[in-house]
Amino acid sequence: MTVDFTARPDKPLPYSDDFSSADEYVDNLLDFATNSHLFQFLCGGVHILDFFTSEPGLFVSAVPKEWQDYLVQTEPMVLLDFLMRDDLDALATQTGPGQPPETLIQYVRDIRKLSLRRSFQPSKPKLPVLPRQVALGMNTKKVHEVTHFSGYIDRLSEDVARVRGKELTHLVDFGSGQNYLGRALASPPYNKHIVAVESKEANTAGAKDLDILSGLAEREKRIRNKKLYHRIMESVDPSQVNDEEALKRAAKALGVADEDIATIDLRSRKELQATYAREEGKGSIEYVVAKLGDADLAPVISQLEYTETHSEDDLSMMAVSIHSCGNLSHFGIRSMVLNSSIHAVAIVGCCYNLLTEKLGPPTFKPCFSRPTLQPLNARVVRESERRDPQGFPMSEKLSTYNDQGIRLNITARMMACQAPGNWTDKESDAFFTRHFYRAVLQRIFLDKGVISKVYHGPSEGEGEDGNESPFNFSTNPVVIGSLRKQCYTSFSAYVRGAITKLTTNTDFSQYSQIVREKLSDITDEEIAKYEAAYLPRKRELSAIWSLMAFSACVVESLIVTDRYLFLKEHSDIVRDCWVETVFDYGQSPRNLVVVGIKK
Repeated sequence: MTVDFTARPDKPLPYSDDFSSADEYVDNLLDFATNSHLFQFLCGGVHILDFFTSEPGLFVSAVPKEWQDYLVQTEPMVLLDFLMRDDLDALATQTGPGQPPETLIQYVRDIRKLSLRRSFQPSKPKLPVLPRQVALGMNTKKVHEVTHFSGYIDRLSEDVARVRGKELTHLVDFGSGQNYLGRALASPPYNKHIVAVESKEANTAGAKDLDILSGLAEREKRIRNKKLYHRIMESVDPSQVNDEEALKRAAKALGVADEDIATIDLRSRKELQATYAREEGKGSIEYVVAKLGDADLAPVISQLEYTETHSEDDLSMMAVSIHSCGNLSHFGIRSMVLNSSIHAVAIVGCCYNLLTEKLGPPTFKPCFSRPTLQPLNARVVRESERRDPQGFPMSEKLSTYNDQGIRLNITARMMACQAPGNWTDKESDAFFTRHFYRAVLQRIFLDKGVISKVYHGPSEGEGEDGNESPFNFSTNPVVIGSLRKQCYTSFSAYVRGAITKLTTNTDFSQYSQIVREKLSDITDEEIAKYEAAYLPRKRELSAIWSLMAFSACVVESLIVTDRYLFLKEHSDIVRDCWVETVFDYGQSPRNLVVVGIKK
């Protein structure tokens, strides 16, 4: 008799009702991703640095001509509503000036259709409110995530235990950070046993302090001769009261014998360890500081107190994570396949830009000399050349599709981290302005000789038609990073701030000499002329950026679908797998959990 999971959604993937099955959805998704040149260009081929480095510019060269007037004449928030929310069927019946062209409506329809649905219903009508002491350090977003995911994991773990006929002994949190999730699950009413795996010792130390404040742990007790301790403290400078070695020297200067010093606990309060009492029926937390390089959990399991009194065969664990970055999500999902003690996984990923690439550099289509998805800077080349077996894609389906596989460069994956459905007018104007400033500055760098063009065509300056275009050259990237807030108050302030950073910060020594040589005498009037020349084209940039972020909803769908397919392909091990939403998109847009249950 088959026992069903009450937590399982009706569909294994939250795809559109336009598709009759997951297989049909996957086939259409991969076909679109590999055959739509416009999608490929918007998701990996557009680089803001080169937006104004050619004439007539990237917008005119890349965007279909029939779209251009509508895109530049439409206010950014109105455009965003069209892309994300407007009724496309109603728009298609309207005619006259100001209406989007039919081909653009069809492209928007395709992206919406192929993007996984993000609507959310809580796992239970009413979830327990996080106690104040457990919610310490959490912002509103984190409270929402921890509240809902704790409830989801509780229900899922009950399902796993019922279907497998064995209670889970532990939940393993990949990349636990400050352990907000683990602390909530270890506390009433859940009382789970948590293994918090984190690479940074500082995060683990901070998490233990929060455990003490929440009542899950106590600070280690100090036993010492208080009278002697106070004598020592009075003899040192106040700046040394937390310096154990200085206190020992002070004790010797006071004539205290070595054996007596050994009986005085001179550690500061911060150095005292958190102690955890194990009680029947209550949750617990164990911390393992480890930087995982793959999904093998043997080094983690060997450190568990449980294995000191039980056989490893007694372990029945579920890997969980809220927003494990990059490949860490892959490790969590793979852990069920590679470790006998991992019986289920529930992983919410994020930071797709930190994923590595498994298949190497993309193969190029002949329609562009500098083709879609070709990496443009040294970092991207290094990443794609690594051919990391832990990277994207995970599944055999995506790795071998059309004998080429599905590739997503870092630009595409960075755009998949956007949340265009949550953009506000003020926020979007701020980052459109930042991108505009940076694109115009790149043009200044090019005109002044700070950077040069990198040609990708048959010969320098020539594409297949003999003309220079955004498709056959790029420019050297100059990574500036963020500037002080006041640098974004005007374009002149931005340029001055960037020049100062590049010429005075030692991290940018490779640029300092040429920037100083080429730009030290640039005047405010010259800067103003550049701004005036390109300001009328700012709408081009905001329109492209909006299209990129909207199109990248399909990129995220590809990444999440790949993780689902990886589990589905291991049918000899995996009993069931699915993807569903666990957070409200407005609160936390990376809201898709990948679930797998072992046979």
